[in-house]
Amino acid sequence: MNTRIYAQADELKGFSVKNCPSMPSPGGVLMCPPDHYDISEPRNPYMAESVGKVDKARARAQWEELCSIFERLGKPVRLIEPVPWLEDMVFVTNQTFVGLTSRMEKICLLSRMRHPARRGEVAYFEKWFKAENYRIVRLPDPALTFEGIGDCLWHPGKRLLWGGHGFRTDPEVFASIAQLFETPVVLLKLANERFSHLDTCFCPLSSEAVLIYPPAFAPESLEIILRMFPVVLAVGEREAIEKMACSAAVVDSTAIVQKGAANTILHMKALGLSVIEADVSEFIKSGGSIFCLKMMYF
Repeated sequence: MNTRIYAQADELKGFSVKNCPSMPSPGGVLMCPPDHYDISEPRNPYMAESVGKVDKARARAQWEELCSIFERLGKPVRLIEPVPWLEDMVFVTNQTFVGLTSRMEKICLLSRMRHPARRGEVAYFEKWFKAENYRIVRLPDPALTFEGIGDCLWHPGKRLLWGGHGFRTDPEVFASIAQLFETPVVLLKLANERFSHLDTCFCPLSSEAVLIYPPAFAPESLEIILRMFPVVLAVGEREAIEKMACSAAVVDSTAIVQKGAANTILHMKALGLSVIEADVSEFIKSGGSIFCLKMMYF
């Protein structure tokens, strides 16, 4: 069982995605209604430009349309109850990381959020996943921060994790994660504050193709990506920032991407993906897009 951490391209010798065991696909989607979504204080560059500027009615309509897209694609949507004083709870990728062990045991690893204003969200997700018969696990070192699937992504169909660090998540947490989920982890260092989570600049489209914004990564991490994926699609600056195109969601062979990300959509279609455009512009004001609004569960 390989539980190694890979942080440099020269460490990848002899390692291949093809040799990683298969992993079942998630069965459904967890989402949180935007009842209390707002931007009252800045915690990233997007929010600094958008305090007090959320159109709540429009945000609700956009969120409901995204729910319906997942349902149409055959992924049942379950809801977690929103909490009045937790305005960022709608971004459900940060509070936990979930997956399966090699014995198909469902595990929910609780996050340790970097910003105190978000730490209260975690307990509500703990309760939800406990009721769904997940084994709840906490990080062994409470001094380290970790922000869930925002910084830890399963490779499509494989027992392999991609771990982002540099802004919200400490790299030291991934040794424990590798042991817990019985899987290797490839570390990617983030180097651009506007892309403070891995899911904002790195989107695996299939087992062999990935969508990235190259300036978001340290040079050594960009080299790893180019070594590991036969197909690497680069998003331009405007679509990476204004459309958050890398924060797309892929369901089977269909990609859901922010409306108007024209070049990204052309690249996706060239790979044979079906594409659905969704408008989540009210949530981009907080620095989160389609991927950030859903948690896939097993």
